[in-house]
Amino acid sequence: CDELPVDDVVNMEHVLNSLERVILTIFLSIIIIMTVLGNLLVMVALCKDRHLRKKKTNYFIVSLAFADLLVAVVVMPFAAIELTTGQWRYGEIFCLVRTSLDVFLTTASILHLCCIALDRYYAICCQPLVYRTKMTPVRVALMLGGCWVIASFISFLPIMQSWHAIGIEDIIEERKFSSSSSSNKTSCVFVVNRPHALICSAVAFYVPLGLMVLAYQRIYITAMGHARQIGTLQRAGSAHYSAPPHHYLSSEQQGSSRMRIETKAAKTLAVIMGCFCLCWAPFFITNVVDPFIHYSVPWQMWTAWLWLGYINSGLNPFLYAFLNRAFRRAFLMVLCCGGERYVHQGSYGPTRHPGSIPGCITIGSDWDSRKAAHNWPSVFRVRVWPG
Repeated sequence: CDELPVDDVVNMEHVLNSLERVILTIFLSIIIIMTVLGNLLVMVALCKDRHLRKKKTNYFIVSLAFADLLVAVVVMPFAAIELTTGQWRYGEIFCLVRTSLDVFLTTASILHLCCIALDRYYAICCQPLVYRTKMTPVRVALMLGGCWVIASFISFLPIMQSWHAIGIEDIIEERKFSSSSSSNKTSCVFVVNRPHALICSAVAFYVPLGLMVLAYQRIYITAMGHARQIGTLQRAGSAHYSAPPHHYLSSEQQGSSRMRIETKAAKTLAVIMGCFCLCWAPFFITNVVDPFIHYSVPWQMWTAWLWLGYINSGLNPFLYAFLNRAFRRAFLMVLCCGGERYVHQGSYGPTRHPGSIPGCITIGSDWDSRKAAHNWPSVFRVRVWPG
């Protein structure tokens, strides 16, 4: 049998048949639309709900939503067109601009996740006065500005100056030639040298990942301490106030209740960190390894890992806003045309439930929605107040 020329094999690998193209287009369109709608809903909710606007910590979530919205509007469509058509139609200059926007917006999104973790650390692991001292409006603005400035320094500056291509110009030209040698198609080739891969990957992923792991580890330890403190107060209340034995939890039941709280805390943190690592770790591991193995990673793997990272921009509204009760109530207001029944869903204040231990106030969902320092899933909002 005659063998196909190498150029024909290369081009056949990039060509999708009609059915695959239709399926891929539908799948990518769903990802883009869901990302746009989810992040847009977060931003509209902040504009509609004045209670959300009062909490400076929510601006981290809204700025994150804005970055992820731009990823879906500016970056994903061009990547989807290139993937489904197998060619880049917009010229070499706009290829660099598109790549710069890609790195800029995805890095800004990741840095926002790091800032949210640090904000939660100060809110949950420190005393309220310490949190108010550290997380002033000026510091919040500086942190938000830093996310965008740092992202610009590792995106537009090195890419537009072609620092990423120093020493590998021949490899880039070879990639361009192999992808368009036997046709009139053009491609948007982006290959980085070793210093660029190491420095940008560290700034955009590995350093934020380390800070997030440390912050959430401390949050988990603090949540476990609160759970043990509640168990101690329950036992003390049972001993101090006489009542029929069946009115109080046995030690085994108390231990089981505490275990459920600890399990819920662990699951919440595992979901947040798991989604982040699952979406971005494959791409950044490949980004660091590829220059050291002579750029032999297949383009299919690069594309899969890149779109997995894009999906993180669609998951962020669900992980950081939809888990928040105040945001969920604001979402109902937006989707139900501002129904007043959602505004007055409950009283804004601490509630003492029947049978609760004197000296210990159970924090209701509406009280949670007013406390910026407790703007987190309920297992991390435990506070004990003097009776």
